Amino acid sequence: MLTGLWIREVVLIESLDLVVGPGLTALTGETGAGKSILLDALGLATGARAESGLVRQGASQASATAAFSLPPGHAVWHLLEARGLEAAPGEDLILRRVLSADGRSRAFVNDQPASVAALREIGALLVEVHGQHETVGLLDSRTHRDLLDAFGGCASSVRRTGEAWKAWREAEAALEALTRDAAASAAEAEEASRILAELDQLAPEAGEEAALAETRAVLGAAEKALADISQAGDALDGLSGRLAAALRALGHARSRALQAGADAEGAAVRRLAVAETAFDSLFSGLQEAESAVEAAATAFAFRPDDLETAEERLFALRAAARKLGCAVEELPIRRKALAERLARLESGDAEAAATRRAAAEAQTAYLEAAGALSAARHLAADALSRAVEAELPPLKLERARFRVGLEPLAPDRSGPGGCDRVGFEVATNPGAPFGDLTTVASGGELARFALALKASLAGRGGEPPLMIFDEVDQGVGGAVADAVGQRLKRLAAEGQILVVTHSPQVAARADAHWRIAKSGDVDGLRTGVEILDPVAREEEIARMLAGAQVTDEARAAARALMHA
Repeated sequence: MLTGLWIREVVLIESLDLVVGPGLTALTGETGAGKSILLDALGLATGARAESGLVRQGASQASATAAFSLPPGHAVWHLLEARGLEAAPGEDLILRRVLSADGRSRAFVNDQPASVAALREIGALLVEVHGQHETVGLLDSRTHRDLLDAFGGCASSVRRTGEAWKAWREAEAALEALTRDAAASAAEAEEASRILAELDQLAPEAGEEAALAETRAVLGAAEKALADISQAGDALDGLSGRLAAALRALGHARSRALQAGADAEGAAVRRLAVAETAFDSLFSGLQEAESAVEAAATAFAFRPDDLETAEERLFALRAAARKLGCAVEELPIRRKALAERLARLESGDAEAAATRRAAAEAQTAYLEAAGALSAARHLAADALSRAVEAELPPLKLERARFRVGLEPLAPDRSGPGGCDRVGFEVATNPGAPFGDLTTVASGGELARFALALKASLAGRGGEPPLMIFDEVDQGVGGAVADAVGQRLKRLAAEGQILVVTHSPQVAARADAHWRIAKSGDVDGLRTGVEILDPVAREEEIARMLAGAQVTDEARAAARALMHA
């Protein structure tokens, strides 16, 4: 709801601060008094196109500020977040526009600089204008489908259709990606199969490189080691015989000494025994050394082709690793990964078939949801057409016809909102063909059609915006003007309406009444706004009834209208 409007230096308004209340507010005054200036100022604040002519003569700039009080769930808060503008849902929303005399303008949202385009987007969610020369919001053909859905209570069907559309598009995207990858996958499968065959033939094992390197090193040194071992054996060869002979000689010497009568405990015999023991130890150690040399020779024994075999295997593993750009130790891991990748690639046909089935099922689900939504829309279209046509005769449009046109969209133009194009169409005269509302109806008819639509849609479209009706009663009077007033009053019970009117029947039904008037002389004309109390309202409505000379009869008629 609009709660305040502050205007500075706009055309004939030097400074004006207005507090705006709920319900229906009537703006009256003589022709040329400047009623449209207030609407121009509000348009300036909400992003309408602005020209330098709006700046009051002699001023450097004009400005208009509009304050709105909106519920936390209003769509504006989501828009502000999307545009990177800070605002706390539930606080007042302040829109301001400054227009320089050179035509340049600046926009602000809660004192944050914003683009005029952003201001216009915000304003479109807050204000609808219906008048002799322009009608925006309700009669914008892009809004007709949403309005019909709101009227028909189709929100759940719209949501299901949108979800089905999203699921279908995701399934189609997955299928397209799979199709794009098919050729590349075939080439990749062929290459993976070739490399895997090579690795299968090679059959690398974990830790094999280190074991082969050790074997290669050992085998490479084995030949020289055997030569050294053979030389050691040759050096020992015959030594044991000589030691054995020396041992026997010492034994014979000790025996002869004893036979000759030498004392067994004598020094000579004891020394021979010590020498014999030492030689016996040497002989035993020599035998152990010979056995160890033989064992070493056996350990270093190898077949001539063992080294060649180990080297060939090691070189093959390292060549495969270089080809794949990895370490030898990673070859078993690569082999396993290639096998798994090849299995996935070879299952691509099955995956593609499953993806095609999923896409087809998602399309079917979308078409079913869209079909159900279309059926609901046809029912709603018939009901809305009847409701609007019932509103036309009291508005002096009894010869006109209204219908909601539904046209199926081509498959490639369908979307999350379904498969229907919705348009409001009218025929203003009997026998005339139906046509687009905004091109067939005249200015006055257009505003009254908008009023009939709004009256039919009342309570069906969520949070109602501020509605402005600019001389919707142009060219009508009496019962028709009263019918206009009744409908404006009914609409205002749910929202907020500003109506520029010359009709006393309309003004009499207002909750608030502003009289716009000029003051000053030719050198300094000013437009001002007077908020009328009940007494002043009666006098203004009497003036509208009687003209320049207000009579008691006109005042009585005004009182009757105000209390009707």
